[in-house]
Amino acid sequence: MERPRRIIECGDFVLRCWQESDFAPACTLIEESREHLRPWEPWVARHGEKSTRDFLAKSGPNWASGDVYNYAITKDGTLIGMCQSYRCGEPRGRRLGYWLHPAATGRGIATRATAALVTEMFTLPDVAYLEIAHDLHNTSSAAVPRRLDFTEVLREQATRPAAPAGSGIDVVWRLNRPAPPVDDAPRP
Repeated sequence: MERPRRIIECGDFVLRCWQESDFAPACTLIEESREHLRPWEPWVARHGEKSTRDFLAKSGPNWASGDVYNYAITKDGTLIGMCQSYRCGEPRGRRLGYWLHPAATGRGIATRATAALVTEMFTLPDVAYLEIAHDLHNTSSAAVPRRLDFTEVLREQATRPAAPAGSGIDVVWRLNRPAPPVDDAPRP
């Protein structure tokens, strides 16, 4: 099974695999982002050292199995967020997720990180489409799939616990693998 690159250069920031040595900076990143994430991410209420250690410990095995490709987003060596691709629904589909430290928002980083992840996921032969799902009220998260030409395909009752600011309705966006270029060159 092919895997994506473990490090993706994105100009002024980098996507890289999480490492167990990221424990202290990951705790700091999440703690400093807690109030920013709380309205949309129910998991942040349970954040603590144990959950961070568990996340980091599972990152390697999840990568190896192909179930989840978690990337730390770093700028000048400092953690500023994360993005991920994980299996969803049909065997050839994957979902993407992303979040940033509040000081890193508003600069197009989430969009550029997700665009890099889209490009990387479509290098894998078993990926036919990518999806992004977010709560209906989360307009910041909605901006990313719009900018990247995803198409809204569904609104459905969320299957996870509703976030404090959430509506309980997920908006699902999809981007299909681009068709291979057609060779229009005349044949001799």
